[in-house]
Amino acid sequence: MSSAPGPYDSGRERDRDEEGRARNQRPRDGLGRPLPYGADGVPRQPEGVVRTPEESVTEAQALLDAGQPFHAHEVFEDAWKSGPEGERGLWQGLAQLAVGLTHSARGNTKGGARLLLRGAGAIGEWSARAGQPRPYGIGVAALVSWAEALAEVLEREGVAVDAAAHAPRLRG
Repeated sequence: MSSAPGPYDSGRERDRDEEGRARNQRPRDGLGRPLPYGADGVPRQPEGVVRTPEESVTEAQALLDAGQPFHAHEVFEDAWKSGPEGERGLWQGLAQLAVGLTHSARGNTKGGARLLLRGAGAIGEWSARAGQPRPYGIGVAALVSWAEALAEVLEREGVAVDAAAHAPRLRG
């Protein structure tokens, strides 16, 4: 049996949020990657924020435009958790698109392409089922086309993309 120290045997307490839940407090970069403690990171999205759908789309678009799709995903996650059950597929699909772009920018092109296609399928299916091609002004068909085109590029070229340069237009 090994006597090597475990992950929490360093003597350092686990990071916790105000409610006492374990939550890593390391700063993060624009793509959500952890940075060393004390480094300058981008501001984290607070969890559990209840926004109107329009506010969610506006906030997420600003983050996407800034090359921060990981943080946009957090906004979409809040929307699916706080919104009506019937819209969950829309917000989850949008979150998958943001995470797909995150992976694509981090260099995980296979995983990025897979998530982009999964997100495109989710929002396309939700839109068809709900009969809403432009919920909250979101251009679902244009987003599906964007995701499919980017996934094709990723699969063909296999190189990381610039998140800001490849950010989708949610209300396109």
